[in-house]
Formats: sequence, structure tokens, C-alpha cells
Amino acid sequence: MTIEEADLQVLQGRVKWFDPSKGFGFIVVDGIQSDILLHANVLRNFGQGSVADGSGICVKVQMTARGTQAVEVVSIDSPVTTVTMAELTGDGVEIDLTALPPEPARVKWFDKSKGFGFANVFGKSDDVFVHVEVLRHSGFADLQAGEAVCLKITDGRRGRMAVQVLPWDISARDSAR
Repeated sequence: MTIEEADLQVLQGRVKWFDPSKGFGFIVVDGIQSDILLHANVLRNFGQGSVADGSGICVKVQMTARGTQAVEVVSIDSPVTTVTMAELTGDGVEIDLTALPPEPARVKWFDKSKGFGFANVFGKSDDVFVHVEVLRHSGFADLQAGEAVCLKITDGRRGRMAVQVLPWDISARDSAR
């Protein structure tokens, strides 16, 4: 163990806010008065380009002259929402997310102001619809064109639709456990 590793502390908190266009945001932790800086590069190293406000987050932090900064994301928990999978699919059927395999995909486009976008699963030509509520439920704030993600997909009324968005390397992380 290096001296730098010994200086790191693991903290569990909530994302106060994160702005992908600014490239940073802040985390709040109970019992700690100052906010913790979360830089976009630290989030990207975890495999995400954004994170939803209110998401639970576990990070390794380091004290610097400018304050406490996250240096590694350990895990992200989706914020609590009132949206159910049955409401998202519109067919009244609950979906067991654990039964759906994560499929690696690339974001074709996503417009947060419109509330939706599309992605393509690697090796398949059809578009997969991604709704902003699914994104929020999954703990993401936004998606960028070209961003790699994993999607759990079901057949909706108008075609294939994402019911969960995961970091692109989730399959590799799960198999390493």
C-alpha cells in the first residue's frame, strides 16, 4: 500500500448536483460540513458520463489544499423515484430487471429537453428508445451522442425500449466479483 492509498477515505453520500457541461458537481455527506468535489473524469473512470442529482454514491476521497475531492467512484445507487417499470412500458406489466441481460450499446442521440433519445445495441441495427425517466431511475442525468452504455431492454408498444441504463463496463465488473 502506498502513502497515497493510506490517505484515502471511503465515504457514502448523495449527489447534491452534477453538471456534465461544466464537468463537475458536488456530493454531500451526513456529518461533514463541506461538500465533496466530483470531477467528470472521476465519474468517467467509473464508466458514466453523468449522474442524477440525489443519487446515492460511495467514493474514495482525498483531502487537498482546496478541499475534499472524490478520486474514485466505488458505487452509485439510483435515486428513489415513483416511476415503476409498468408505467414506463405502458402495458401494466412489471419487469424483473434481474432477468434481463445487460446489452452493450452506444447512444445515437439523447435530448434531455425532449425527454428521450435512442441508442443502438452493438451488432444490431434497430434503435432502442431511451426515456429520460428510465435514465433518472438508473442514476444518470444525461447521455451524450457516442457514449457507451449497457441497456436492459424490453419490447414496448412502439418497439424496443430501455428499462434500465447501466455503465458500459457493468458486465466486466460483475464477472470480476
